[in-house]
Amino acid sequence: MVAKDGTAIEIEIKIEQLFARESRRVLATLIRLLGDFDLAEEALQDAFIAALKQWPHAGIPEKPRAWLVSTGRFKAIDQLRRRARYNEILLQQAEQLEAQATVAMEEEHAAIEDDRLRLIFTCCHPSLAPEAQVALTLREVCGLTTEEIASAFLQKTPTVAQRIVRAKGKIRDARIPYEVPEGDELLTRLQVVLQVIYLVFNEGYLSASADSPLRHDLSEEAIRLAELLNTLLPDPQPEAMGLLALMLLHHARRHTRLDTDGELVLLEDQDRSQWDQEEIQRADLLIRHALRTQRFGPYTLQAAIAAVHALSPSSAETDWHEIVGLYDLLQQQMPTPVVALNRAVALAMRDGPEAGLAVLQPLLEDKALQQYHLAHAAVADMHRQLGRKDAARQAYQRALALANQPAEQRFLRRRLAALC
Repeated sequence: MVAKDGTAIEIEIKIEQLFARESRRVLATLIRLLGDFDLAEEALQDAFIAALKQWPHAGIPEKPRAWLVSTGRFKAIDQLRRRARYNEILLQQAEQLEAQATVAMEEEHAAIEDDRLRLIFTCCHPSLAPEAQVALTLREVCGLTTEEIASAFLQKTPTVAQRIVRAKGKIRDARIPYEVPEGDELLTRLQVVLQVIYLVFNEGYLSASADSPLRHDLSEEAIRLAELLNTLLPDPQPEAMGLLALMLLHHARRHTRLDTDGELVLLEDQDRSQWDQEEIQRADLLIRHALRTQRFGPYTLQAAIAAVHALSPSSAETDWHEIVGLYDLLQQQMPTPVVALNRAVALAMRDGPEAGLAVLQPLLEDKALQQYHLAHAAVADMHRQLGRKDAARQAYQRALALANQPAEQRFLRRRLAALC
């Protein structure tokens, strides 16, 4: 065995970093070029394997992403030729791809940057079931595992895996175009796209699986996609602006959400001087534009709530009357158990924990909230403020039993320990 020198090891580390940073971009482009999800995924792996073999000796190319796309495509062509011995269709596909590969790479590379947006609209095609749209986009665009997606939706992993396989087959067999739709079709599919982008952001905002509870790369990718979406839409769309504003406001607090030990810090305890004021001001402008249209929806209202927090000098000076009013509007547009829960928490902040409990306790009859750890944590916190240690302890224990995120589990354990 030949020992690797320092340069080779350094290049391997850079390749690993490149994979983490660029693999979903490369995959999106390969899907466009190859027209097949599974073939593109194989090509992506083959391209990075080739990079691990060649780059330590030849050096990292000037445009590594373009190199990976080109290598992956030719690896796919080779793969099809090997399979095509007794399959004329595969042989024709390989020949067609090889002919396309002669097109000037400069033209092709100009389209690479937008490929993930194209991929999102492909994954969100109306011929796919809504749950398949979300699962496929999270898997293919964001690189989440089927286990992570299943956990997020409280479903079994084999069920999610089967859903993704079926969706890929539907796209292939129905020849769903790999493109951003136009006109009325774009607006019809926009809501699902916004939902998917926000789910990507939330995985970064509080990751269910990463070693760190925060994954800024995913959050920033969601923001980039939302910015691109707002740029590409033929007319300004209030909810697209509202979603971008909402994510910017949450992202503005990214450096204060963990303490020096990597533990979660509540909003009320965060150092507001460290919040990104530029992002907050940018979000505030987006919200004002969206509200002026009178065509805003749930994302804009959620952003308006977040803006009240972000623009308040301190937790004590937060205008809870305005927040409760905004939740009243939000509940009219989105009457979900979680919105009702958040409104109850806002009421507790405005009128006291007793008033919050009076509204929150009946909500726990909803089966969804019975299995939602934050609902029980809210109940526990209100009991704690009222000095009811036994009731608080019981609710915190229930919340802890339901929580899956390690940082949240540690936070709840600290709350329990403080009651002793």
